[in-house]
Amino acid sequence: MKRHVVLTLMIFLMICSTASAQKLVLMLDWFPNVDHLPVYLAQESGYFAEQGLEVEIIIPSETSDALKLAAAGQVDLAVSYQPQTIMAADAGLQVKAVVPLVVKPLTTLMFLDQSIKTPADLSGKKIGYTVPGFMDMLLKGFADINGITDYTPVNVGFTILPALLSQQVAAVMGPFKTYETVTMQQQGVEPRFFELEKYGIPEYEELIFAAGAATLEKKKEAVHGFVLALSKALADIKKDPDNALSRYFNALPEVDKETETKAFALTAAYFAAPGQVSHPEKWQAFIDFSLKYGLIKNTLSPRDLIYTWNNNN
Repeated sequence: MKRHVVLTLMIFLMICSTASAQKLVLMLDWFPNVDHLPVYLAQESGYFAEQGLEVEIIIPSETSDALKLAAAGQVDLAVSYQPQTIMAADAGLQVKAVVPLVVKPLTTLMFLDQSIKTPADLSGKKIGYTVPGFMDMLLKGFADINGITDYTPVNVGFTILPALLSQQVAAVMGPFKTYETVTMQQQGVEPRFFELEKYGIPEYEELIFAAGAATLEKKKEAVHGFVLALSKALADIKKDPDNALSRYFNALPEVDKETETKAFALTAAYFAAPGQVSHPEKWQAFIDFSLKYGLIKNTLSPRDLIYTWNNNN
């Protein structure tokens, strides 16, 4: 009898907790993969629930969707990129970074042709990019710095390997050195790439979580709870990466475990530290670079792009 009462009470409390949870909708930048492991770990470990949150994770239909939808208030949070956030703000979108996820560049200009030795060898060719409004602009800056002339940009979206194998394009701006390298090698393809930060692009935060102005006004506490839960997940990754990966597989049993395990081994060192915040100096350096090479038109300030929790800007 007592067990029945206790069980009934537990079920009642769970229902009440679910009913009172604040919902946040998070849109990823790409299909789910180990870049997003801290999010799934926070969900699987109950860290969002501890903060009174119900987080719905959705996948974009187009690579440029997440940040635009966050700015429009159609999703609460977006996994995006520091440079894309800068370019979006320059275009008038009201978005701010709330916490970093991957703190160093992973993006490459990737190709298969072994005759390509320097970036300038891509002159006169078709070059793909993955995220309109970001990777095409990053390609422009990279090309200007490295002497790539008369190239034709082509939006390949998610279809990186097919575009390269079919020779639709000679190279693609956007693949990660920690993920697409693994997937291609598993398909018997040996990719080659230029790391952007070694060819004149300032170091930047590859992945960040961004929110629109309306969300930060109406759901500030919920977003802060998300940040706190994420910090606990990041701490778990540092403490026990094998367990973190196991919980990620529990959350996404359909993923290719071999691919994700190899990619995680390459990615884990690039995740933000628990409680780490975005660095204004790094953002300023990329703003200066973007102005110099015409990626943006307006002078921007990091304080207008990074949400600072201690002064609630």
